[in-house]
Amino acid sequence: MASADILHVDLDAFYASVEQLLNPALRGKPIAVGAGVVLASSYEAKHYGVQSGMPTRQARSLCPQLVTVPGHFSEYQRLSDQVFDICGDLTPIVERISIDEAWLDVSGSTHLFGDSATMARALRKRVLDETGLPLSIGAARTKFLAKVASQVAKPDGLVVVEPDHEMEFLHPLPVRLVWGVGPVTQAKLAERGVHTIGELAQLKPQALERMLGDAAGKHLNALAWNRDPRGVERHRRSGSMGAQSALPRQAPTDELVSQTLMRLADRVGTRLRKKDRGGRTIAIRIRIPEQRAISRRRTLGSAISGSDAIHRVALELAHQAIKEEKIHEISLLGVSVSGLREGTALQLELALGQGESGAGSDEGVRRWELDRAIDQARERFGKEAVGHGGVVFGRQSVPDEFRELAEKKDD
Repeated sequence: MASADILHVDLDAFYASVEQLLNPALRGKPIAVGAGVVLASSYEAKHYGVQSGMPTRQARSLCPQLVTVPGHFSEYQRLSDQVFDICGDLTPIVERISIDEAWLDVSGSTHLFGDSATMARALRKRVLDETGLPLSIGAARTKFLAKVASQVAKPDGLVVVEPDHEMEFLHPLPVRLVWGVGPVTQAKLAERGVHTIGELAQLKPQALERMLGDAAGKHLNALAWNRDPRGVERHRRSGSMGAQSALPRQAPTDELVSQTLMRLADRVGTRLRKKDRGGRTIAIRIRIPEQRAISRRRTLGSAISGSDAIHRVALELAHQAIKEEKIHEISLLGVSVSGLREGTALQLELALGQGESGAGSDEGVRRWELDRAIDQARERFGKEAVGHGGVVFGRQSVPDEFRELAEKKDD
């Protein structure tokens, strides 16, 4: 039987922990990173119900003693890199999935450093000694269970799930810890009397598929029994690139939606062009106050990477969703590009027909060339040197530096 050789490492309340590390006077106090919108909160603030994406005014009403800080983005990146360099000393098989979490496969390191529990304890100590940051770790036989274990270990803990005790550990836990169980799915399961993962496992697969659909039903049934064949991938390459923006709860005006999507399209397009890649499928995501997410997507005839081309498609999709779903308030907008391919150049933009948001028109070509000029200017003079009018002059509640860090992965 395989051992619990997959570690999920997760830096606890990372952004807030860094702020408390940089300013010891903040330790033990409820703090929020951000102005206007809470970007991240400390455990002390979470105790009062302060959550990411919440307007600062609402957060203060929940926690009057809340301290807000603007954020030190370069420090977040520096300390994150330092932590995962330490992880790399333990094993070369590190799948970094965000700025503050990763999976590690330590099966090849046991002859050097001992079993997974011994390695996890040593890793937590070294990270704390060298960076001052708390680290929670879950160790298990599968990626899914290792992540669940790290959630149970929080804050600043370690949970090792041995293969002989997987169901004993997993089944009493709340069903919300299963990937794919959001508020809507959780409510549907609660109506059937399903509150724990064990109760989910006892549902007949056919009943689960009828309730949630074939794909979701099969997915949840597999995870309820810890069936997760995925291995840790050292150089995981993303099949998509995306960006999203949390917003204070407000009406989706044309100006707000257009400016926000232009900002997101600009960030996604810039990353695509830097990697010399483009994508055929454009998708948007809208979150409404009930925490329900609505999405729309469109697949084009050719791959694109131009910021304006991405923006035009995303804007059409957003207007369509807002009209069809009768959306009156939103709290998040997101844009992603998938179906990626290498070597996207000008001819791919030229190949687009006029029916595809005008990306292949003369104006579309000029805008693509403008994007390239903007990229070059930013490379030379910095990101703030030049940009699209709606991006430069539009209101921003969340700094781009934070968004870029939150979206960072191995593209």
